[in-house]
Amino acid sequence: MRMFNGRPVGDEQIQTWADEAEAGYDVEEMRRRGRPLVLGKTAGSVVQFRMDQELLELLARKAQDQHMNRSEALRAAVRAWVDAA
Repeated sequence: MRMFNGRPVGDEQIQTWADEAEAGYDVEEMRRRGRPLVLGKTAGSVVQFRMDQELLELLARKAQDQHMNRSEALRAAVRAWVDAA
């Protein structure tokens, strides 16, 4: 049995992938994958900082409740804090 990302893959799925490849892919659409390089009007910068585990868990829960990922939640929190100042 062949495996892909730790999961078994059958001949039918492999044939489906081969058919897609033979039909060709839209290269422009493929380039859009991954993290966006631009946030807003300019290129984004990576900012790293530490927080305790309890705060990180609270952040994760709040982000999930708001249907956001952690980065989106942090950007929203910083924006609200900056705008409030």
